[in-house]
Amino acid sequence: MANEYDVQKKGIAKFLDYLCLTPLGAIGFLILIIFPLFPPFNQDYLLRWFILAAIMGAGSMAFDFSAGYIAVVNFGFAAFVGLGAYTSGIVAVRWGLPLPVAMLCGALTSALLGLFTGAISLRMRGMFAICLTWFIGIALMGLAIKMVWLTRGMLGLQVPYFFPSGVSNLYYWYPVLGLSLITWFILKRMARSHMGLAFKAIGQNMDAAKTSGINPTRYRIINFTVSCALAGWIGAFYAHFIGILTPDFMHTAKTVEFLVIAYIGGRGTLWGGFAVAFPFIWFTEMLRSNFDSLPGINLLIYGLMLILIMIFYAGGMAQFFQYLVDKYKDHPTIRWLTT
Repeated sequence: MANEYDVQKKGIAKFLDYLCLTPLGAIGFLILIIFPLFPPFNQDYLLRWFILAAIMGAGSMAFDFSAGYIAVVNFGFAAFVGLGAYTSGIVAVRWGLPLPVAMLCGALTSALLGLFTGAISLRMRGMFAICLTWFIGIALMGLAIKMVWLTRGMLGLQVPYFFPSGVSNLYYWYPVLGLSLITWFILKRMARSHMGLAFKAIGQNMDAAKTSGINPTRYRIINFTVSCALAGWIGAFYAHFIGILTPDFMHTAKTVEFLVIAYIGGRGTLWGGFAVAFPFIWFTEMLRSNFDSLPGINLLIYGLMLILIMIFYAGGMAQFFQYLVDKYKDHPTIRWLTT
């Protein structure tokens, strides 16, 4: 009986390791699955906030994959998210494609543009590459505004919902959790592979990586393309959740939100941004509800939060979490939960 229990325990541990989850991560994910079933979290407006938080959290993981691993901050990230959203919406409306296929079209379009952007920008270093991604993001937003015949510009493009209008937001909660888990799985499996080692080496010291036989340009382009593909996929889900698209979502201010979430969570951790997204979006929505007469106050607070993080905890929430783990690592329960 004891042997059978040990085998089951090892099987669960192996499965969690395949998903790149610790027992604590799996428990957190199970809590996310069940908590909307209980009041007050089952209220529709709160569920909407949580869905937006999961979308932003998944996006922050994709953003962090480039910023945290190869040290390339994609300041046009929101535009790649928006490109995936517009592509999915347009092909669904004009060609009547099923929404899962339309989402893949959005991911593919963002991936192709990411490949092109990476090929021309990631041969450069420092601010040159960052600025080029920013310029491409601005150009995409400009096209979305001006190509009224295709995107309807600031009037907004209406796209089909995943579920009939008027249904509970609970219908969207489990798909967005699945999207987040798939995003985590893809990124973490890549981070654990030999490519992940190359990404980290490039992010820490590109010249040293080059002397070790790593082709920095090739690996940076791969990383950037995957990040943009997932951004487009996440944007496509957002399109069919929100139902109407405007170019505002492609603004640099939205990229700053992804950046702030990733950096407060802990750059290079992936999970940190997803965990932080929930209190962050809650706080942002509360600001918008109570201080609607002060537009832009959220950007001021983002800046202050980043300054405080950089001064006191450059590693973000993940660094503080690691401090607690190291402090109580001798406790068997803590050791089991985090390994």
